[in-house]
Amino acid sequence: MLSLDEIRRPVAEEMKAFEKRFKNSISSSVPLVNIVINYILRRKGKQMRPLFVFLVSKMVGTITESTYTAASLIELLHTASLIHDDVVDESFERRGVFSINAIWKSKIAVLLGDYLLARGLLVSIHNREFELLEIVSDAVREMSEGELLQIQKARRLNIDMETYYEVIRKKTATLIASCTACGAKAASAGDEVVKSLYEIGINIGMAFQIKDDLFDYQPVGIIGKPTGNDIREKKFTLPLIYALNHCDAVEKRQMLRRIRTGKSNGKLVKEVVQFVDRNGGLQFADDKMQEFKSKAIAGLDLFPESDARTALKNLIEFTVSRKR
Repeated sequence: MLSLDEIRRPVAEEMKAFEKRFKNSISSSVPLVNIVINYILRRKGKQMRPLFVFLVSKMVGTITESTYTAASLIELLHTASLIHDDVVDESFERRGVFSINAIWKSKIAVLLGDYLLARGLLVSIHNREFELLEIVSDAVREMSEGELLQIQKARRLNIDMETYYEVIRKKTATLIASCTACGAKAASAGDEVVKSLYEIGINIGMAFQIKDDLFDYQPVGIIGKPTGNDIREKKFTLPLIYALNHCDAVEKRQMLRRIRTGKSNGKLVKEVVQFVDRNGGLQFADDKMQEFKSKAIAGLDLFPESDARTALKNLIEFTVSRKR
């Protein structure tokens, strides 16, 4: 598997310029805001979403000022959503370091998330990129709906396969689809091309989220134990849903009772992981992830061969092969 640095090569210069622009786009006259923002920037993630924007723009046409605006808008809204998610989930860790609410408490975290959302709106409005703003705003709406739908179903412990796919399409896939659609729109692609790349983004996002779900069941770190975060939070993801639907009725009732009433500890995680593995949940989820990945790559094959298209394919492979 290629590294992200190797995948990024066709747009390396543009991504470097983007990082400077992005930093300037979120600066503030309020010292506390800049302190927290600098903390975020020092711990920036893989920046896969802006990378999708730049590679798509280059594949379908050329990288423009609109491409930079689209990438900034999406990264601002994505960062804001992560900060808000940590508050909602009462999570004090993000990518192995303290979250914003862990250090500055939830009030500052929520307000900073709001600030980043406002900066994203202003970036698009100042550049009169209303079509890009519409694409991304629709994604944010769906992300919120997805979170609320998951909370509603989780309380009843009755999420089914169809609802699960709807949740991850809204929560994760729509934002990646907005990256690919905005990348095409920024390069002045026609409506049909934008629509095609939106669907490709949906398939990438579905594969991406299933990969995240599988991490919950896979050994990590020195102790080699699964994280089990979703299990502890009683979130029903694809491996568990499949296993519950493919075991006998008695075992299903026992497992549901165990999840509903059991303590959220390492013992429960171990029991659920063994149950899911024994009933084929991990294999099914991996197969489904590969299916979504293949659909995304097949969609890219409709575009002319280029370095950007090759890099996009490698980036899709990276999403389902990454270690974290």
